Amino acid sequence: MRPGFLALVLHAHLPFVRHPEHDEFFEEDWLFEAITETYIPLVTMMQRLAADGVPFKLTMSVTPTLCAMLRDELLQTRYVRHLDRSVALAQREIKRNEAHPQLHELSRFYCQLLVGTRQFFEECERDLLSAFRSLREAGVLEIIGCAATHGLLPLLTQTPEAVRAQVLIGREVYRDVFGADPAGFWLPECAYMPGLERVLQEANIRWLILDAHGLLLGNPRPRRAIYAPCFTTAGPAVFARDPESSRQVWSAESGYPGDPAYRDFYRDIGFDLPAEYMSPGSTARGPRFTGLKYHRITGGSGEKEIYVRGWAEAAANAHADHFLESRRQQLRGLAGHDFEPIVVMPFDAELFGHWWYEGPRFLELFIRKAAQHADELRLTTPGEYLAAHPTQEIVAPAASSWGDKGYWGMWLDPSNAWIYPHLHSAAQRMRDAARAQPLDPGALTDRVLKQMTRELLLAQSSDWAFLIKTGTAKHYAAQRTTEHIGRFNKLHQQLTAGSIDEAFLSECEWRNNLFPRVNWRYYV
Repeated sequence: MRPGFLALVLHAHLPFVRHPEHDEFFEEDWLFEAITETYIPLVTMMQRLAADGVPFKLTMSVTPTLCAMLRDELLQTRYVRHLDRSVALAQREIKRNEAHPQLHELSRFYCQLLVGTRQFFEECERDLLSAFRSLREAGVLEIIGCAATHGLLPLLTQTPEAVRAQVLIGREVYRDVFGADPAGFWLPECAYMPGLERVLQEANIRWLILDAHGLLLGNPRPRRAIYAPCFTTAGPAVFARDPESSRQVWSAESGYPGDPAYRDFYRDIGFDLPAEYMSPGSTARGPRFTGLKYHRITGGSGEKEIYVRGWAEAAANAHADHFLESRRQQLRGLAGHDFEPIVVMPFDAELFGHWWYEGPRFLELFIRKAAQHADELRLTTPGEYLAAHPTQEIVAPAASSWGDKGYWGMWLDPSNAWIYPHLHSAAQRMRDAARAQPLDPGALTDRVLKQMTRELLLAQSSDWAFLIKTGTAKHYAAQRTTEHIGRFNKLHQQLTAGSIDEAFLSECEWRNNLFPRVNWRYYV
């Protein structure tokens, strides 16, 4: 029997959050938590697998905004401060929990883990992207591109130049960080509408991933369903997300992360203990996540029980066995057909480690176990599969996303619809301003146009509409949207009037310094 193929795809993304105007800023913790709980654990997992000679391939997107934050010296310095405070807190917890053996053991575990995390971060010279590049060069990781600020592209198509800029600037950032063009591309929220493939073709993108119905409802219906890619009429190939494997991990009712043995995400000592104890010397007050969590999910509505690492390890091992057996059965059911099937399994990277603490361990166990069944299945990347299977049918995919109900209602809702008239108006003015410039507009005008581009791109981030809709950090998300649009409008007014306030421009550049070589001419 010919082996089938599995493609694990992890989408690593955070919105650009950097506040140099404050000594500390609560939302910067989003990055610090993800580095500690997801990005470093995933890197070290892949390094262990490679060192042990385990045959595997993974795919990851590392979005342009995340790249910008990981490269930023201010955020790197603040992350080290965050780690130092976390280590100090864990040390205080060791002393506080001396009379409670279970909590004392967990405190010691967290302290050792945080010390190791800090050591790893310094050993890679605070440059996590270099670690990802090394894994890419070792041939175990395919890194793919994404839109510049994770704008939901179908909702930006009223101004096609805005979509083009998101894609092409995203490609430029990838080139700058990874030294090559991306072959694959992560559509933000897997959101697709007909015509996007032409912009991706201009960016020389070879493949992308849609939700299952985006391919299944295509025209004509794909003969191999979601288990083989299809080329679009413009060229780029489309892979489809497998709903069965997604359910086993994502489902709130039956997914693995809800097992009672796993660590509870929400029960954190940052909400149980006084702020003075948690962060002595810090200017930030109020409850916040620390990463020091002593309770397991437990189940039911009763009191949470103490987290037992051995039980969590056993659960992760059992779930890795179950996930592997499910994939083996799935591929056996496809074995009678005239092609080699591929099951594509995309997930948010931050699920593994941040939201599901044991997620990286589950992944490592699954990959090690899968390697023992190479006669039945192989871990590959969509790019590698496409290179080995270049002949595929042509399909026009359907509009779709991986959001709730399969489209983009999460990002276009009565709660957040007010955003879009501002985005559309700004995009049209950006296009017109770019088209009005001579070949050499002068250094100052070039700076203004670059900063207008940054502010517009940041306002277009899909994260703000999502946070407003879900009610999570909705005030911050609304503030970010209005501030970026406000700065764009002021810069545009000054450019149009021929009276540029260089002090204001410099302040904007200082606040939002991502994409230093951004090309505003993509709006032309």
